[in-house]
Amino acid sequence: MPDRALVITPTYNERANIPTLIARVLAQDPRIECLFVDDNSPDGTGDLIEEIASANPRVHLLRRPKKMGLGTAYRDGFRWALERDYELIFEMDADFSHDPDHLPAFLKASESADFVLGSRYLDGKVTVVNWPMSRLILSYGANIYARIVTGMKLWDATGGFKCFHRRVLAAINLDDVRSNGYAFQIEMSFRAMRRGFKPVEIPIVFADRTEGESKMSGHIVREAIFMVWRLRWWALTGRV
Repeated sequence: MPDRALVITPTYNERANIPTLIARVLAQDPRIECLFVDDNSPDGTGDLIEEIASANPRVHLLRRPKKMGLGTAYRDGFRWALERDYELIFEMDADFSHDPDHLPAFLKASESADFVLGSRYLDGKVTVVNWPMSRLILSYGANIYARIVTGMKLWDATGGFKCFHRRVLAAINLDDVRSNGYAFQIEMSFRAMRRGFKPVEIPIVFADRTEGESKMSGHIVREAIFMVWRLRWWALTGRV
């Protein structure tokens, strides 16, 4: 498979992770490149990425003026990728909760699917490391809730380790995507499946971050609770 692949990673104060992350991602396959979408990190994450990118043509940086949210970061990254010759476009976190060693499995699975989801709960088996029980229950319950409300037959609709063929992203009007937190993951899968694209879930081991701070907040949780009902309504009224 000769297709070029781009791993999109939003960053905000992730400087400590960047050198190791880049090395591990690029080591997985020569077709893979990195795009970091940095929201003007106060710790100089963007400056470090720019320095690395100046010496490595497989590393790219998209700077934004301020912290603008996960969903908008990925949408900007998707647009950047679609303007260039990338066939496979990944979402991946910067904190090593998404293990770069899983990337070859995504590449393999993409040969027979329109988009690939890395699942922490495939077939009901939990593969999460170092999360407090309260966070695990919240995440697992959120996926059951999303599955019931939206009708998507996905074990892990809220997971953020994903790979899309460019045809999927090109078919979605990114300006219509409303979510900006973890609901963004649900919405992107929902819009893709409504357009007839077929996903496949593969198992991943998800480890809690060891550097930096979690981006989870009450606002993000509330957005996800209400967004699934909006998606269901939009589907019933032909708006998605």
